[in-house]
Amino acid sequence: PYTVTFIPQIRRGNFIFISWIGDHSPKHVHVYKDKRLVVKWDLENWSAMEGKPTRRILKHIKDLIEEGEL
Repeated sequence: PYTVTFIPQIRRGNFIFISWIGDHSPKHVHVYKDKRLVVKWDLENWSAMEGKPTRRILKHIKDLIEEGEL
């Protein structure tokens, strides 16, 4: 068994970014808008696992990584 730790929701613009420590590989983030999943983004391979990101979402993800939030 493994433990999954919830990371607080991060709001940027109209988006909510959620990630979990201990979640399955690869490390990824779920991005929601209006309670709907927009994209599940692979942070290790820098690619979409599900959905399609906008340039704005990718900018937010880069900023969050630089800030140590993801």
